[in-house]
Amino acid sequence: MLKIFLCVLLLVMLNGAHSTNPPKWEKVHTVKGNLIIPYAEISEPFYAWYDENSGRSRIDYYGGMVKTYQLTHSGTFGTSLKVAPVTTDDTLNHVTCLQVNGTDDNKIEVQSVLPNAKDFRLIGTEDVVGLPCDKFYYEEVIGQKKNTYTLWVRYKKSPKYPAARMPIPVRYEMRGFNTLLGSHYDHYYLEYDYYSHEDIPDEIFEVDMDEPCTGFPGPGAGHYATFNPMKEFVHPRSTEHVEDEFRRFITKHGKDFGSDLEQEYRRNVFTHNL
Repeated sequence: MLKIFLCVLLLVMLNGAHSTNPPKWEKVHTVKGNLIIPYAEISEPFYAWYDENSGRSRIDYYGGMVKTYQLTHSGTFGTSLKVAPVTTDDTLNHVTCLQVNGTDDNKIEVQSVLPNAKDFRLIGTEDVVGLPCDKFYYEEVIGQKKNTYTLWVRYKKSPKYPAARMPIPVRYEMRGFNTLLGSHYDHYYLEYDYYSHEDIPDEIFEVDMDEPCTGFPGPGAGHYATFNPMKEFVHPRSTEHVEDEFRRFITKHGKDFGSDLEQEYRRNVFTHNL
């Protein structure tokens, strides 16, 4: 009887310890959901395929009207593709494949719509859209900015490993607070409707078009962001392109804001106008 009690106690302890660990996503997964930016009244649907093993990812926006591809093994430093309607002097909304190649300073990497949660900690449980979820939290301070990230996760039995639980993403939220301005400068969240770790067919990562992809013109790192906008929203975030474009804006227009407070305010406005 004592042995049975100890075995049950051990299983409970192991299960409890397991549930406190932040989720580790499968290296191959497919996700559908919506990116919501309340201040801008934006709700943007996305459909994402991620294959870390083959070094390929793809994210579609607006029901597939815009498609972005991150292909790490194409070229020396990877290739990023964007298929979207383009209007020129000669054509209106012509579906075009644009290409930007990675460089030694800007290597193309696979992009997930799920945050890297290794630094998150469990802070409790909470129901989200009627589902019981574990609630994970992470906080970082960068200069005058305090960013908080919250991730809600539910679980189901893994189809590949029946004895294990598979984490299912439900919601991921970011809030940014600027202590210098005394206000929030950023707030958005991703709601996940579908998650699968089935193998992804090769054709998902192939661009099927009659015309070849063409190079994307323009200086700076800003065009890398337009080819992979999700990188700005999923932890660990990349906002270097915002700083690059803001510095270029200051230089081009000879701006002198007079104080750190005013410059921080103008940077905040500039970011929301990108």
